[in-house]
Amino acid sequence: MSKTEITLNINGRDHCICVEARRTLADAIREECGQTGTHIGCEHGVCGACTVIVGNEPVRSCLMFAVQAAGKNIRTIEGLADGDEMHPMQRAFMEHHGLQCGFCTPGFLMLAVGVLEREPDISDEDLVDVLSSNLCRCTGYQNIIKAVRAAAKDMRAL
Repeated sequence: MSKTEITLNINGRDHCICVEARRTLADAIREECGQTGTHIGCEHGVCGACTVIVGNEPVRSCLMFAVQAAGKNIRTIEGLADGDEMHPMQRAFMEHHGLQCGFCTPGFLMLAVGVLEREPDISDEDLVDVLSSNLCRCTGYQNIIKAVRAAAKDMRAL
């Protein structure tokens, strides 16, 4: 199968890679670009573990082809912190016990950041609806919701 040369801008850094047209963004991010914080779970867009931000939208990177993301700004969990300074969402997940095993955490963090950047005053009902689109088998979601609410307050203060 033929490959196409593309450039993926991930966390402000260009990655020039050659991919088959059918290569998912999730696989390209992990395997070609070495950003393994993006987890692959179901590979069907159901679990949300692979959520990254493309442009300003949270997307399931297992459902997007890498060639579709060429030339767009992509943010992954590795780009959330500012050096040693955690992003308010990361800090809130830690302080409010919003994670246990950690497998789903990168997807939740990227989903929540993407949503709050677009809609900082999201209602509790809408927030629960959005967060329920990602799956977590450990926490029961209550601490995830508390963490996102706390981070929303901190993010508005920035």
